[in-house]
Amino acid sequence: MSVIPKYHTALTILFGAFLMILFVSCQNDDAPVVYEKGTNEYANSWILEQMKRYYLWNENLPENTSLSLKPGDYFKKLLYKDDRFSYAVHPSLPETAPQSIRNSYGFEIFFIEYENQIYGIILYVLPDSPAERSGLKRGLFIKTINGTSLNSQNFENTYAAAAASATITLQVMQYSEADGFSAVEEIEITRSLTFSNAVNSQVILFNNQKIGYIEISHFDVGLAGSLLSVFKEFQNQSVTKIIVDLRYNGGGDVSSAAALSSILAPNIKSDDLFITFKGNKNGGIVHKTFKEALVMNENQIRFEALRSVHPLIQEVFVLSGNHTASASEIIINNLKPYMKVTVIGEKTVGKDAAGFAVEDNRISGEKGWILYPVIYKLFNARNEGNYTLGIDPDIEINELQNMEVFPLGDIRETVLSKALNNGISAKPQKNTQVKKLTLRNTYGIDPFVQINFE
Repeated sequence: MSVIPKYHTALTILFGAFLMILFVSCQNDDAPVVYEKGTNEYANSWILEQMKRYYLWNENLPENTSLSLKPGDYFKKLLYKDDRFSYAVHPSLPETAPQSIRNSYGFEIFFIEYENQIYGIILYVLPDSPAERSGLKRGLFIKTINGTSLNSQNFENTYAAAAASATITLQVMQYSEADGFSAVEEIEITRSLTFSNAVNSQVILFNNQKIGYIEISHFDVGLAGSLLSVFKEFQNQSVTKIIVDLRYNGGGDVSSAAALSSILAPNIKSDDLFITFKGNKNGGIVHKTFKEALVMNENQIRFEALRSVHPLIQEVFVLSGNHTASASEIIINNLKPYMKVTVIGEKTVGKDAAGFAVEDNRISGEKGWILYPVIYKLFNARNEGNYTLGIDPDIEINELQNMEVFPLGDIRETVLSKALNNGISAKPQKNTQVKKLTLRNTYGIDPFVQINFE
């Protein structure tokens, strides 16, 4: 029987204790940190995890961003420098949701400078909206918003304040070339839910030609049924030219865009490639045919039904502007491999991105942050995309080059007139020195194309 020296025994115990401490330390390093519910750290650690998984630019996420920041501020710190569209909202914090006069009241304000005076001008009013019910219409000029006279220094802040307010009071005037400005009228509008008829259409008889004009305000889920009815009427009327007005269409659902494209494109089959989504390493590359893109959300109307109302055309005219974005730009870019697309108007926004809502539902019965990150970039069947700077029109024309603004669908309206005459102006445009002003922030436009791959 051997005897172990006491110093050896003590050394063995110390070494064993060291190994135990090292093991526990390694366990602590590998174990995820658990944060207390309701804290900024609890929300931000989840935000970071989702962005690492879904965000298109996940390899460019910054390091060592403080988890103690307010979640809204933390999310913004994670965004890639060229990302204009991702955002995050919290259901119990209304101030985090994008604010726009269109969403709140149902109309669009643009700003111009004319004879050294700044005016707002209403170019779009949604049907059955608070704005329409209060008497607003396209072409009205705005002198003051909530009592504030407009100037070059305050028009953006005045717009933003109005978008966030519960009511809006406008001093408005009409204008005609014959009579100039009318007397000022005051109109008050109360914020409420806005219901829009997404489609307005008519058959225009012009130079002995029947032309189908369709104006679409938004690519809503379920739009396919309305499109089917409109193009059935166009077919019955034997139209030979189609004009699609997307000047005030900020986007929406890719399936309803696929529905319109399925109607317009000549000689396509259901399994022809319509769109490609390119994401990060986790999202990969997703190809969708016309039929596959359609059934993501538009599963009530079959591809074959849409094809049955295809007009006999080889070219489509699209009216564009600086509010044309997202799913509207898909119509322009993704039809080009299959037909001639002539774009008339102004450069589009450049939202060549898609995504879906990522919700924090970790706490039962309590809604957390909802992320809307850019997840995919969009490409057509020829692998053409990357229009982040916008899509240039084939024929450029500013609808505000004249002070008198006609209703949409009126053949005297500047951009429609250009399209009716195949890009040739019906008459020389007067130089009234109207300068169109641009809001630095793009209000009232969807963040990106909405998708559902489930």
